[in-house]
Amino acid sequence: MRKKALIIRYEDLEQNKKDFKDKTIVLVGGCFDLIHFGHLKFLEAAKKQGNYLIVALESDDFIKKNKRKISVHQQNERAEILSSLDMIDMVILLPLFKSNNDYFELVKTISPSFIAVTEGDPQLENKRKQASKIGAKVKEVVTNLKDFSTRNIAKVFNL
Repeated sequence: MRKKALIIRYEDLEQNKKDFKDKTIVLVGGCFDLIHFGHLKFLEAAKKQGNYLIVALESDDFIKKNKRKISVHQQNERAEILSSLDMIDMVILLPLFKSNNDYFELVKTISPSFIAVTEGDPQLENKRKQASKIGAKVKEVVTNLKDFSTRNIAKVFNL
């Protein structure tokens, strides 16, 4: 049986870099509030880009502020769910970042080979700028499966 992915706090990232030294790192980010088919296909495609998949998991405050909703699962619960998926190697619990520079510091610290995104990612240009500064590539790994969004699922179940 595979062991679960490592879950760490952002503040502890520096001391955990040894876990992914000498790996082809793929970085993804998101809320992953209600894990669905679209998430699964995205994470599977992202993992194919390298051999170590890191998920930067947004905070509950991020969901409240930017998605304008209350999360169904708290960040630690979302991390537990993600850590159980075979393709994920590490989950980083993010605080509420204040700026794109905070995200760049995360990218710089991890130094991934690839940042995997979904087609139409609203932060695509920022991610491309950040990746280019460290010699990484941004790769659109899946098309956006609109039917499989957390928002659409929540509507069906009145969440």
